[in-house]
Order: sequence, then structure tokens, then C-alpha cells
Amino acid sequence: EVQLVESGGGSVHPGGSLRISCAASNFNFHLISMSWVRQAPGKELEWVSSINFDGSTIYYADSAKGRFTISRDNAKNTLTLQMDNLKSEDTAVYYCAKGAGSEHYTPRPEGQGTQVTVSS
Repeated sequence: EVQLVESGGGSVHPGGSLRISCAASNFNFHLISMSWVRQAPGKELEWVSSINFDGSTIYYADSAKGRFTISRDNAKNTLTLQMDNLKSEDTAVYYCAKGAGSEHYTPRPEGQGTQVTVSS
């Protein structure tokens, strides 16, 4: 059974930073593109960023460009999202997901997610 376990969420003030992680197991993580997606209260799931299998190709949603940085460590089966200059509209449950996404396609998450709250 595929396991994706997100961690590192929390509460921060606007302008603050958080680093969230996803521990992957029971599949060939190093061969699979991965994504971060999020769901804000009352809203649909939204794609945030994707990274290909070796980290050489990265895409961001417009809302994340210039503020978020996706990375992966294939030796540790870990996906990370560094989030800087956080805004209130970034408040959501963040999930990692297998596969690449885009503005037109959001991969389905399989973990429990990690809550990120940005509030003054």
C-alpha cells in the first residue's frame, strides 16, 4: 500500500515561512513525478507545484511562483515544500501526491495532509 505522510505544518503570521515534508514509502519514489496540492476551507483541491523524478524539471502554480520551492531527496524518499512570504490565502491543508499536475489537472492526494494556517 502506497504511503504518503505529510508533516511540518503549523501556524504563522503573514510574511512568515514554513517547510513541509512528505515521507513516501511502498512505491518507486525515485521514478515518479511528485506534486504538492492544497485544499482551503470550502474550496476545491488546488495544484501547487510538481517536480519530475530527478528534480530537473519543476513547475509552480502562479500563486506559488517566487515564494514556494519544491525539492526532493530520492535517497530519503522525501518531498519538501519550502514556503516563504506566506499569505492568508495560503491557509489550507497541504498534501503530497503521486504524479505531475498543472493548472488544468490536480493529482489526487493519498495522505492525511498537514494544516498550514497563515493569520495575523
